[in-house]
Amino acid sequence: MADEPSGVGVMTRYEEVAATLRERIEHGIYRVGDRLPSIRTVCQELNVSISTAQEAYRQLMDAALIESRPKSGYFVLPCRIPSVLPSVSRPAQCPLDVSQWDQVLELVATQRDDKRLLLGRGVPNLEVASLKPLSKILAGLHRSNDLHGFNYDKLSGSPELRQQVARLAVASGCLLHPDDVLITTGCQEALSIALRTLTQPGDVVAVDSPSFYGTMQILKANGLKALEIPTDPQTGISLEALELALEQWPIRAIQVTPTYNNPLGYTMPEARKRALYQLAQRFDVAIIEDDIYGDLAYTQPRPLTIKSFDTDGRVLLCSGFSKTLGPGLRVGWLAPGCYREKALHMKYVSTGASATLPHWPWRSLSPRAILSVIYALFPASINASGM
Repeated sequence: MADEPSGVGVMTRYEEVAATLRERIEHGIYRVGDRLPSIRTVCQELNVSISTAQEAYRQLMDAALIESRPKSGYFVLPCRIPSVLPSVSRPAQCPLDVSQWDQVLELVATQRDDKRLLLGRGVPNLEVASLKPLSKILAGLHRSNDLHGFNYDKLSGSPELRQQVARLAVASGCLLHPDDVLITTGCQEALSIALRTLTQPGDVVAVDSPSFYGTMQILKANGLKALEIPTDPQTGISLEALELALEQWPIRAIQVTPTYNNPLGYTMPEARKRALYQLAQRFDVAIIEDDIYGDLAYTQPRPLTIKSFDTDGRVLLCSGFSKTLGPGLRVGWLAPGCYREKALHMKYVSTGASATLPHWPWRSLSPRAILSVIYALFPASINASGM
């Protein structure tokens, strides 16, 4: 049997077999869910070797036309419609008041049930076994006679937890001292503190467009105006448009989610992150960086933060475990750079010390252990990282 190509530009034998099977699928001879002929049957019907038939099936699996089921064979998959990226946003070219609180309230008030998947909030799988170490630590606290968890913690958060956060930040390129970190009640409070640290009512904040509805409501609550900047669904906020906006408007802060953006999903290329920081330097404006999804990288090392380029403390880095590990524990943090004293004051007048008990599990887990839990919750990350 001749399995080799007969000349340049001519399909190989396995490509011919794959094309034949593909044509049958497209014409409905094999329908969605149907079991395809076995490897042996294909060999007999098309007079090819076993390796040729196997390679043809592999080609069809790579094209997402079929799947292999252990001890069952090959089955036709539903046709996947290619994803169409949204166009670059074209927002209004002037600062605007934020609205839509009624819609946001309706969204956050929606209760989870088994009949629908809520896409308005990022929540990890809370039923995986990797969360058992956290549950065990919390259960141990309840059984012990240690009442420290019922007392006030330090205003900036427990030193042990801040040290772990500083160690975890190394993966994103940041060299933080534990004293550079403030523990907050979730990333939402970190964003709120950062915005209140930098602004006064009536000030203008540049944001990517579209932007996270939670951040927009912080602007609304503090009487701030949002200046939406056109944003590409693959490379992020337009630096050219941002530069023009900085020349035209008295922008007090730039708020972005450059890594695994919500809602567009993009990650800004490293060169553009650096250029954004340099642009902020040139116009002497602060950057509020939301990195809540940053640890969900499909490759290792994870993408660098804008904060990793920060040499003068103008980047306020916000993150937490709410979206990746345990949202109910409400553990977040803020690295406010040169704005630490003002941020600490804003922390005091909002919640004072954060709740002590939810911080205990994280104090005793190493950054590697924390990342291991994340990778178990999001298997694509562990497969890519090789951990």
